[in-house]
Amino acid sequence: MTATTPKAASTIPGFCEGIQYFGEALPDFNKYGMEPAITEGKIAIASPDNPTAVYQTLLAADALRYLILQVTAAKASGHPGGFASVAEGIAALVMLGYKNIITEVGHHAPGFYSNMFLDRSLEDMGITNVQQMRERFREMHGLLGHLSGQIPGLLNPAGPLGQGQHFAMAGALLHRDVLFPVTIGDGGLGEPYIMSSMAHFHTAYPEVTNFLPILVWNGYSQEHHSMVSTKPNEEMIAYWQGNGFKEVILVNAKDYDDANQPGDYVDSTAFSFEKRLAFTQAVLEATDKAAKSALGGTLTVLIIKQLKGAGVHDRGAKSHNLYAHHTLENEDIVGALKTRALTPEAWQIVRSNFERAGGGPASKHVVTEKELPLSDLGQLPLTEFPIKGDKQVATTAMGTLVGHVGKNDPNFIVSNADGNAASGINNINVALKIIHPTLDDTYFQGPKGQVYEPLSEDACAGLAVALALFGARTLWCSYESFAINGLPIWQTVTQAMTELRRPTPSTITLFTAGALEQGRNGWTHQRPEIENYFAAMMRNGNVFPLFPCDANSIQVCYDWALTTKNKGIPITASKSPLPVLTTFEQTRQGLKDGGIILHESEGKKKVVFAVIGDMTLIPVFDAAIHLENEGIGVRIVSVISPRRLYRPDDVAWATCSEKDSHFLDDEGFEKMFGGDALIGVTGGTSGMLEPIMLRSNCKRDTFAWKRGETTATAGELMGFNGLTAENLAKRATELVG
Repeated sequence: MTATTPKAASTIPGFCEGIQYFGEALPDFNKYGMEPAITEGKIAIASPDNPTAVYQTLLAADALRYLILQVTAAKASGHPGGFASVAEGIAALVMLGYKNIITEVGHHAPGFYSNMFLDRSLEDMGITNVQQMRERFREMHGLLGHLSGQIPGLLNPAGPLGQGQHFAMAGALLHRDVLFPVTIGDGGLGEPYIMSSMAHFHTAYPEVTNFLPILVWNGYSQEHHSMVSTKPNEEMIAYWQGNGFKEVILVNAKDYDDANQPGDYVDSTAFSFEKRLAFTQAVLEATDKAAKSALGGTLTVLIIKQLKGAGVHDRGAKSHNLYAHHTLENEDIVGALKTRALTPEAWQIVRSNFERAGGGPASKHVVTEKELPLSDLGQLPLTEFPIKGDKQVATTAMGTLVGHVGKNDPNFIVSNADGNAASGINNINVALKIIHPTLDDTYFQGPKGQVYEPLSEDACAGLAVALALFGARTLWCSYESFAINGLPIWQTVTQAMTELRRPTPSTITLFTAGALEQGRNGWTHQRPEIENYFAAMMRNGNVFPLFPCDANSIQVCYDWALTTKNKGIPITASKSPLPVLTTFEQTRQGLKDGGIILHESEGKKKVVFAVIGDMTLIPVFDAAIHLENEGIGVRIVSVISPRRLYRPDDVAWATCSEKDSHFLDDEGFEKMFGGDALIGVTGGTSGMLEPIMLRSNCKRDTFAWKRGETTATAGELMGFNGLTAENLAKRATELVG
C-alpha cells in the first residue's frame, strides 16, 4: 500500500487527529466498505461469512495494528508484537458483539487500549483522539504500561503471567449468559497455573463453560521461542483435549499462506489480499463457532496460530517490545505504519462498527462497569465468649460466621488448598460443603458446595480475588506457610482495587496454622516471612493486615472486614485453643486505634510490649510477671491493625479510590506506646512492627522470627527464635537501666 499525504482536515474524522499516515483504499473498498457491517441499531454483524463483515473485520485488524505501533512508538516503549498476532481474533470478537474480553498477557495492553479507543471507551478518561492517546500512553493518570483497574471498559488487571484465566472464570461463574474470552499467550502457557486452574474449575463447575480461552500461538515468548513452539498441531490439540476441553478449534495462518514464508508460524499480512480475506473469514467463523460452543455448554478453546509481530515493525521475539531507537522517525516503524495505513473513510467504518458492537462502548456495558448486587447478610451470629472463661479456638469462632455468610449469599465461596479441617474451620465445610463431583457426607462434599479446594494456592487465591474484583464476597483460607504461592494474584487484585472505578467487596483472607503451631513439621511449614509481603503493602493505603488476639477479637475483625470496600484484609490467627482476653468493644476500638491495652501495671519504670499475634502473648505475660516482681511497671498492647499506627504521610491512602484516612494521632500513640522502654514482639517478621518503631521516641527493641526448626511444641520453637519470657524480661531490664 502507498501512504499518502494527509488529506484536508475537514475530510478526516476528529478522532483521527494524531494519525501520522493515511493510505490508499484497499481493493474493493467501494464494494464492501461504504456502510458499516454492524448496521444502525444492531450490536453485531449478521453473519460471519458475509463478505462485507469479513472485509471490515480485516480493516479492524489493520486499524488495531496501526494504533498499537503508532502509540508505542510515540514513547519508544511498550509491547506491540504479541497482540499483533491475534489482531484478527480480537477484531472478530468485537464484530460478533463480544466485549467482556479478558487477557492473561499484560504485554497486550497497547492492543487492548486501542480496542477501547476505537469503541470510544477511552473518552471516559478524556481521550478522544489518537494524539491524546499517544500523549497519555505510559504516563501517570494515563494508559499504564500494563492493564490496571482504572482503564474504562477493561475488566481485569494484567501483569504476571498465568493469572488472566481466573478473571474469565470468575466472570463466567457470576454471569452465566455472558461470554468471557481470555487471551493466553503461548509464552505464558508455560506457567503451570493456567491449565491446572481451568481443569479444577471445570471439575467443580462443569456447567459453567461460558469462558473462552484464546491461545495466541505465535511461536515466541518475550526474548526467545516459546517452550511450546515445537509442538505439532495435533499435539497441541491433544494437550487441550487431555485437560478436559471438548471443543478445540485451531485456525492456522500457514494454511492460507501464498507468500511461501518459511517455518510453522507465518504472518497473514504478507499474504495476497485475497488470502488475507480468506484467513480473516476463517478466524471470524472459528470465533463465532467457539463462542456459541462455550455459551452452549461445551468447554471450548480457540487457538489462533500466527507469527508473533504480524503486521508491525518486526517479527518473532524481536517484535515483543520497542527500544529507545524505535521512535516515530525510525525507518522500521515508519515503514510498518505506512504499510498498515488506512484511509480516513476506512477509519470511520471501523469506528462505527466498534462503537455499535455489543450495544455501545465497553465502558458502558461490560460487567465490571457496575456494582454487582450483594445479598443481605442480616445480623452475623456473633458469640461473645467470657473473658478468662474456657479457652477457645479463634479460627473456629470465625468459621461459624463464614458459614452464615455463605448460607445468605449464594455467590460467596471459600477457597482453601490445604484443607479447612486442618485449620480448625471444619465447621465451614459442614455448613457450606466442599465442591466435589463425588457426593460423600463423611467429608462434607458434594457438587453444590461453596468451598473451593484445588491443591494450587494460585488457583485458590485466583478465583477468590477475581470474584472479589468482579463484585462478589469471598474468603481465601490458607496455612500461613503455603500462602506465598497465591500472593502474586492477591497483590495484583489488591493493587488494582486501589484505583478501581467502582466499589467492590474487599478481598479477605484467613491465614491459619501459623509457624508457631507447626513445630513438628519443621521449617517446610514455618514461613512467617509472608508477613513481609503485607508489611510492605500496608503503605499502599488499602491493605489492612489484622491480628486478632482471641476468639472474640477475630469475630469483630471479620465482621468489620465484610463492611469494607476495595481493600485487602489478611486475618492471621491460631487454630489452637487460647485464652479469651478481650470484649467485642475492645477490638472495635482496636480496629480504629490500631491496638488494645490488655494489661497495665505501675512501677519505678514503665516497659511497653507491642505484641503482634495471639500465641506470642504467652511469653509476654510471663515476662510481665518477672518484671513486676522487680518493681517495673508493664503495659501489654495487642496490635490488632498495624496500618492504623502509621502516620498519614507514610501511606498512599489519598490516591485510593475508596479512601480510608484514619490513623492513630500522636496523643493516642503516646498513651498506648509511651513509656521508658518499648519492645515489639511478633511471631512473624519484624517489618510488621515498623509503624510503631517509626513513631516511638523511647529506647526500643524488637523480638521477631528468625528461622524455622523441628520442635515438639510452640514454646520450644519460640525459644529457638529467642521469644522467651526470660529473654524479654532481660532485655526490658537492660533498656530501662
